[in-house]
Amino acid sequence: MPKTSKWRHLPTEAVNPHTRHVDALPTTRIVALVNREDRRIFTAVEAERPRIVKAIDLITRALRDGGRLFFVGAGTSGRLGVLEAAEVPPTFGTPRTLVRAVIAGGHRAVFRAREGAEDDFEDGVRQLARLRVSARDVVVGISASGVTEFVRGGLARARAVGARRILVTCGPRTKVRGLADVVVAPQVGPEIIAGSTRLKAGTATKLVLNMLTTIPMVNIGKTYGNLMVDVRAGSAKLEDRAVRMVSGLLHVDARRATTLLDNARWHVKTAIVMAKTGDTYAAARRRLRRAKDSLRIALGGSSHRGRS
Repeated sequence: MPKTSKWRHLPTEAVNPHTRHVDALPTTRIVALVNREDRRIFTAVEAERPRIVKAIDLITRALRDGGRLFFVGAGTSGRLGVLEAAEVPPTFGTPRTLVRAVIAGGHRAVFRAREGAEDDFEDGVRQLARLRVSARDVVVGISASGVTEFVRGGLARARAVGARRILVTCGPRTKVRGLADVVVAPQVGPEIIAGSTRLKAGTATKLVLNMLTTIPMVNIGKTYGNLMVDVRAGSAKLEDRAVRMVSGLLHVDARRATTLLDNARWHVKTAIVMAKTGDTYAAARRRLRRAKDSLRIALGGSSHRGRS
């Protein structure tokens, strides 16, 4: 007797009635169809705003309390988690251990699909155990369908150790109750190509993950206004950006900004504190530590970050 399909009734597997004859259309019509379908994504993500805010608050509290952020996913979902984890350190000057990503099938699966890895519940458990996820951490499961066994295993391990859990999915919320403390589930509808969740589901997931990484970093003082003042100046482009930030915030020319950055070992926040207060490098670093690394507070301002 054939097994009952757990995917059959999922919206991520449904056939889109608007694109049934896409292969018979000219390119201009296909592009118009894709554009029309993509417009649904933003409405779907906006409808999840209350859950996104809750998820951001969970992550912010964890990071402030010394916790870490983990993404766990398979396929496209896993690769999106890898992308977020890779981008946070150079953008916000964080240690590479603060935001981590686990993908079904391991590092090789980032570049080449490893079919079947997503079905291994126990490997999801093992991978999170290997990284010593604890009650101080937040684990974000990413699963377009909501039924990916590897992701469920990772979330099960997170629950067992008391970590807070978030699930980002485009599947029905009713099927994932109990898996996570917060479920963010934008309903983007059937894909243009049935089941190809790298399309609308992937785009919606990326929009959500952008917020789940960026806004907590803003909340814990990794920006000053909308400037990435914790950027690591590891390339010519980033050095130029650091010079422009210091120049603009202190109203000095590029030559003076470069000198200030040299004196501050190319740490933008420290350069600004030294210039504003007359502190030595060591004193400026101490001032920033007392302000919990917030440039605004270090300069005598107040902060309302992270209050929903």
